[in-house]
Amino acid sequence: MIMDELDFSERATLLVVDDTPENLTLMSGLLKDDYKVKVANNGEKALQIAASDSPPNLILLDIMMPGMDGYEVCRKLKGDPATADIPVIFLTARSDMEDEQKGLELGAVDYIIKPISPPIVKARIKNHLALKALAESLRDQNAFLELEVAKRTTELVVARDEAEKRKERAEDALAETIELKEQLEAERGYLQEEIKLEYNHKNIIGQSDSLKYVLYKVEQIAVSDTTVLILGETGTGKELAARAIHDLSLRKGRTLVKVNCASLSANLIESELFGHEKGAFTGSQSRHLGRFEVANGATLFLDEIGELPLELQAKLLRVLQEGEFERLGSSHTIKVDTRIVAATNRNLEEEVRKGRFREDLWYRLNIFPITMPPLRERMDDIPLLVDSFVKKIARRLGKTIEIIPVTVMEALQEYPWPGNVRELENVLERAVINSSGPKLRLVDELKKPFHDLSTSTKTLEAVERDYILRVLEQTKWKVSGKNSAAEILDLDRSTLRARMVKLNIQKP
Repeated sequence: MIMDELDFSERATLLVVDDTPENLTLMSGLLKDDYKVKVANNGEKALQIAASDSPPNLILLDIMMPGMDGYEVCRKLKGDPATADIPVIFLTARSDMEDEQKGLELGAVDYIIKPISPPIVKARIKNHLALKALAESLRDQNAFLELEVAKRTTELVVARDEAEKRKERAEDALAETIELKEQLEAERGYLQEEIKLEYNHKNIIGQSDSLKYVLYKVEQIAVSDTTVLILGETGTGKELAARAIHDLSLRKGRTLVKVNCASLSANLIESELFGHEKGAFTGSQSRHLGRFEVANGATLFLDEIGELPLELQAKLLRVLQEGEFERLGSSHTIKVDTRIVAATNRNLEEEVRKGRFREDLWYRLNIFPITMPPLRERMDDIPLLVDSFVKKIARRLGKTIEIIPVTVMEALQEYPWPGNVRELENVLERAVINSSGPKLRLVDELKKPFHDLSTSTKTLEAVERDYILRVLEQTKWKVSGKNSAAEILDLDRSTLRARMVKLNIQKP
């Protein structure tokens, strides 16, 4: 059953949750012609409506609310079997990628930034209601087929015990059972493919020789427990490579655990990595398990390892060498079996020479380095990336883009992409939003932001300073938010500000 064939004869019910009356009025007016709309001005009331005898089909949930915020409301909804299947779309004025990731990890299906675009909101609501109806339809069919399989299997067992004259009937029942099982698996496979098409973010796309070599190295090292160091510029796909290593390893049955070493202060990153006991420091009300414990038996991805404070590097080295550590506030030694995959866009050898990174830790990490090629060195992959990104973005926004003009593709292939694949995806999302018909239209005027790095004789730090400075100038010194330097560089706002201080970058 395709989405256009789903039965929408009865209008769906939406629940809008927001503590601001004006926002409730705005959303109700926007949606009332197409849906039944219920409203709640706080988290407690939202939970009561969701758990009532007539629950909503979808919830639009504001994050920043007094008392119980949107994250806590979503956590409670997903923790209750009666409301766990209701799709939740977060509405927020913040465009922080960490917040978006947190919302999706809590079980939300989407994340919309205010001020909202009515066509986009309506398209996303329609898509998620259709996906929910599709899942429920296939689940009902699967349940029916399971009953049919059990029924036929029982008949087969009885038939085998009957006289020889009923042998033919038993064989017919067996054939019917096999056919029903195949149909059941096909239905399940279809549902899985639909979900995969909508939410899969793990594909490494490209056929260039440089990328094929990276994939060869990934397959070569994945099955071992060897520490891997992934090098490369911002936005080249270092996390995708880390996930590929994990997914091809013997630890793939467990979740890949990630820590961004640049996004937290020194005391917080230590607690995040190694955990702490109750009362270990001010505000620690209970024991907290660190990421090394969570990743015991799995893989721990240490992103931006070059930003790890020097005082924590010795403790990390001990875990790498001996597989043991102590939580903050405890003398009890904990043993773990955790595989480490680290990534950085910095020249760690240069950092070692400048005394900012331990030499022994560098040698311990640099056992099997993999360098992700920048996008400017794999321009032949751009058509494949463009095709994949445009389809994914258009599907998410409820649009149909069928034509990518030759002039657009040429412009994309001639631009050096200082922000690499992440910048390409951002440019394409703006283009899809700007395209009103089936033809893709670029919004950005793609100009070369800096000279080709391959001809540069500058140090990595000088190149990084020059790059960040030029991106800031390109965005008119907009550090955070939509179309900002932080978004183009794929960095957390606080991380970018810390790099600006370290590299002495000041607004003129």
